[in-house]
Amino acid sequence: MEIVLKGIFSGFVLAILVGPVFFTLLQTSIERGFLSGVYVAIGISVSDALYISLSYLGLSSFFTSPEFQVYLSYIGGFIIFCFGAYYLFIKSRKKMNFSAEHVKEKKPFKLMAKGFIINGFNPMVLIFWIGTISIATGKLGYTKTPQALTFLFSIVGTVFITDLIKAKLADKLRVVLTPAIIKFMNIVLGAVMLSLGVKLLYSAQYGAL
Repeated sequence: MEIVLKGIFSGFVLAILVGPVFFTLLQTSIERGFLSGVYVAIGISVSDALYISLSYLGLSSFFTSPEFQVYLSYIGGFIIFCFGAYYLFIKSRKKMNFSAEHVKEKKPFKLMAKGFIINGFNPMVLIFWIGTISIATGKLGYTKTPQALTFLFSIVGTVFITDLIKAKLADKLRVVLTPAIIKFMNIVLGAVMLSLGVKLLYSAQYGAL
């Protein structure tokens, strides 16, 4: 039980961090509804689980190699930059007929892919999980596989549940939001993602993560 509680606490710490994933989840839930936000949250959790599995299988030395970090920063920076450019220069300029009662649903796999890509191609997420695994097996002494996995997936479960809460609260906000506010949110999301994309590309080029 102590392992689960420590995992839940760590999950809450991760869940309150504000970044592209946070804004993406809120924006999707507001525009597309709660269920769409759930699909994005699933994609986020799948990418976290994948990183945990690969890192725990002993691939952390490969992931932390300078060459891999450079390639991941280039790829992740480019993808996040493109998402940011879309939201800032295209999505925010589209004429919106926003309706709180009737939301346009997207395909689940497209929304899950959105959450997976934005979270999974952020090098800082990979660094976080490698560091967390090191703490779990070192400082906390969870050397047995069941202990470590219980701790790590307690974090993922906590983050997923808090993401669902965020999506539900954002969905409730739809009744008071106007197209102008939605447009502003798309601008904010685009600016955040653009800045992160530029930062990742810069770090890949000049080695300054």
